[in-house]
Amino acid sequence: MTGLVDVVVMAAGKGTRMKSALPKVLHKLGGRALAAHVLDCAAALGARRAVVITGHGADQVEPALAAHAEGLLPLQFVRQEPQLGTGHAVQQAMPVLDDDGVTLVLSGDVPLTRPDTLQALLSVCGGEHLALLTLDLPDPTGYGRILRDDGGQVRAIIEHKDASEAQRDIREIYSGIMAVPTRLLRRWLSQLDNRNAQGEYYLTDVVKFAVADRVPVHAHRIQDALQVAGVNSPAQLAELERGYQRRVADALMAQGVRLADPARLDVRGRLICGQDVEIDVNCLFEGEVVLGDGVRIGANCVIAHARMAAGAVIHPFTHIDGGTSGVSVGPGALVGPFARLRPGTQLGAEVHIGNFVEVKNATLADGAKANHLAYLGDATVGERVNYGAGSITANYDGANKHRTVIEADVHVGSNCVLVAPVTLGAGGTVAGGSTITKDTPAGALSVARGKQVSIPNWKRPAKGKG
Repeated sequence: MTGLVDVVVMAAGKGTRMKSALPKVLHKLGGRALAAHVLDCAAALGARRAVVITGHGADQVEPALAAHAEGLLPLQFVRQEPQLGTGHAVQQAMPVLDDDGVTLVLSGDVPLTRPDTLQALLSVCGGEHLALLTLDLPDPTGYGRILRDDGGQVRAIIEHKDASEAQRDIREIYSGIMAVPTRLLRRWLSQLDNRNAQGEYYLTDVVKFAVADRVPVHAHRIQDALQVAGVNSPAQLAELERGYQRRVADALMAQGVRLADPARLDVRGRLICGQDVEIDVNCLFEGEVVLGDGVRIGANCVIAHARMAAGAVIHPFTHIDGGTSGVSVGPGALVGPFARLRPGTQLGAEVHIGNFVEVKNATLADGAKANHLAYLGDATVGERVNYGAGSITANYDGANKHRTVIEADVHVGSNCVLVAPVTLGAGGTVAGGSTITKDTPAGALSVARGKQVSIPNWKRPAKGKG
């Protein structure tokens, strides 16, 4: 990076076309607010600070972005009320900016600009020049056009509504992103007026002031339209979401991850993959998810805030959500299909969690198995335990949660209820259909069910006639 950089993020607009009560810059892309992506980019550049210009929905925008930026980079807010144009917006930031740096102007609804692109723009600026990020578009409607002289030098930016028909044929557009020495920007912003078709103070007018002051104006021209695409409607947000997810998918495949179909992957957070990871179609990852070497994820899985050790297999239609506590799946473990792992679940090596099994705040040691239709909540399960179909830990008494301890090598038969707090001794067996309310001894067979009675020659009641 060249010199000290202060990032100014314009985030005051209403976003009327979103047709939402939520401020536009807080709508999510890849699981994060649009403006959060912009702040992440500023942090990646090593910016001295970010100044966010708020207006509409400021009472929602400011706390949300402050929480995101905590520990990321210093953040300040200024208000633009009323909203009188882009130049007026940046004017509001000037009192908190120092003249010894470069101001990098970004938009809170343009989330996918890459840090290396901005680094190149800052290099073009060099702490002395006005640098503009530009792009050629086949349909430039709505964008400001770059006007050049016969020698190819940038002379001005003309907004679409103020452009002549000939100027509207220009394909090179201004992206809304510029880098400019703050001391010069301060002077040029003081010269703005609103004599234009929209009656607003245009930030783009600083170009003509730079030309008048004989300050070189350079354009850094890129080819990737996704990097400068903004969001003004739900349709545009959806289009950018697909572009973002394809970017994530391409990066994963470049690392060696095998994706069955990169168009059917959604990462809403951070996905970290080891070697030889395979991910089938329609999988959704949220928060931080870590997949160790050789992990296989089946189709239609939802996985959030979880870690999978090497060789784990997550079968199709499994739902894993670690919440704030996290979920960990041990090496070689098998989970699913149609399983659910909730916060606080810790599975050891070679654990089997089968179809329609739910686990919450429970630890299963190496080799434990719960293969069918079962619930394990607030439980500590020892090595090699076999937990039968239809069995549950009754962990809630209506007011408090209690823990069940199942020691190593216990066999729990089908359709059992373990009423916590209770401990099943090592090597014991619980007969199918038992309701266990007391601790069981090690190595014992425990049976707790009503005596079976058969009444011979019994006939079912018949419906009466008439």
